[in-house]
Amino acid sequence: MNSGIDAGLYSWITGLAQRVPRPVDTLIQAWSDYGLAVFAVLMLIAWWRARQGDAARMAAALSVPVAVVVAYAVNDVLKMVFDEQRPCRTLRAVTVEACPARGDWSFPSNHAAIAAAAAVALLVIDRGLGRLAVPAALFMAASRVWIGVHYPHDVLIGVIVGALVAHPLVRHAHRAAPAVERLRGTKLKPLLRAA
Repeated sequence: MNSGIDAGLYSWITGLAQRVPRPVDTLIQAWSDYGLAVFAVLMLIAWWRARQGDAARMAAALSVPVAVVVAYAVNDVLKMVFDEQRPCRTLRAVTVEACPARGDWSFPSNHAAIAAAAAVALLVIDRGLGRLAVPAALFMAASRVWIGVHYPHDVLIGVIVGALVAHPLVRHAHRAAPAVERLRGTKLKPLLRAA
């Protein structure tokens, strides 16, 4: 499948990326390639803080990486269903990043789905971390278009998928509190409760 829905916007953004100073592109590309690690760090902080709380809070913190993995899986299934070629393969555009190989589908964006799932999940369980994660997720989504590997609609749908999958999973994580409480009575106690 090839999409021309927002090809003009894609071309305008990638053209703009060619006109800014190279250090700006380098910074955005680094964020796009490695920024997901920031969400992993935020998840670790959420887990560390949850060790001070009750079992429901720990269950919520542990649900965040689960929500991210489930969002990635759902998003990847959608990628296989739609088979949309990357815009850098179908449009004439000079891009900041080399275009991924054929068969590495564009729609929807995995990076956007993962970042959005992490951001929404963190926002639900810890407003402070969520306030850091939400703009970071939006910047991650935008960076994927900027470097030329996604159409704008790819990242928009990726964000929606990530949010729609993560929100209910994390909202209902408190139901796992009894299991977490049982695990706190095992050798895993240091991981699940502060001394």
